[in-house]
Amino acid sequence: MTSSSLRVSRRQRWFKHVQRLPVFRKVLLGSLGVVCFLALWQLICMVGLLKLPTPLKVIADTWELIIDPFYTGSGNDVGLGWQILSSLRRVAIGFSLAAIAGVGLGMLIGASRVLYDAVDPILQVLRPVPPLAWLPISLAAMRDNEPAAIFVIFITAIWPIIINTIVGVQQIPKDYKNVARVLRLSRKDYFLNILVPATVPYVFTGLRIGIGLSWLAIVAAEMLIGGVGIGFFIWDAWNSSLVSEIIVAVIYVGIVGLVLDRSVAFAGRLLSHGDEAHS
Repeated sequence: MTSSSLRVSRRQRWFKHVQRLPVFRKVLLGSLGVVCFLALWQLICMVGLLKLPTPLKVIADTWELIIDPFYTGSGNDVGLGWQILSSLRRVAIGFSLAAIAGVGLGMLIGASRVLYDAVDPILQVLRPVPPLAWLPISLAAMRDNEPAAIFVIFITAIWPIIINTIVGVQQIPKDYKNVARVLRLSRKDYFLNILVPATVPYVFTGLRIGIGLSWLAIVAAEMLIGGVGIGFFIWDAWNSSLVSEIIVAVIYVGIVGLVLDRSVAFAGRLLSHGDEAHS
């Protein structure tokens, strides 16, 4: 066997070994994908196919913004860290209210066929309304930017939570209900021992969709209402022709959205013991 064939054989064995390590394999392939994406971006911009700054120029233009995310200036002149936290505060309030109301209403509607038939047309009409379509209505009703933005988050997130909770309640096996009747479980025992465990996977499916929509909605809404927030930061950077700052902010938005999604998914796996629901 030649030395070149030996090297090929060693590389093949190493690659097969890496494939047996799921975490390492994901990190390796993910890092490779990022590097390839950045290289392609750099190449496309250098040859002039896109009129955007290259990755290296983005880093050079926004270095101070990256290394000092909690800079505090005057008025709305604050770092990206404060902008993100301001948006997250609005999301936390709106999404929490949507989760409480959505799960409660979903269980109530799912448990009653009559109530479900009565409200289903309303759900199907309001569910597809885009988040920003609610903003003028909320501004007209509340006359204040802050509660209007929180309402947009609430109304955007609540529909998938309600619908998935309804599905979870309706999918409870009849055997479970028959056992509850035979054992003469009280409403409290039925709720704690049958209803909640059976619907948790569905509820967290709705929560996971809702948190993603909440983050999407607040970024879009902040572009219109102004103030401190990552959405307004992006819009202000656009008005100032600071494209590099826009790109960095978009990357931050994506990272935060990923963390929010993974956090809700992790909590769902813990509470549902790894079960997943799809609707």
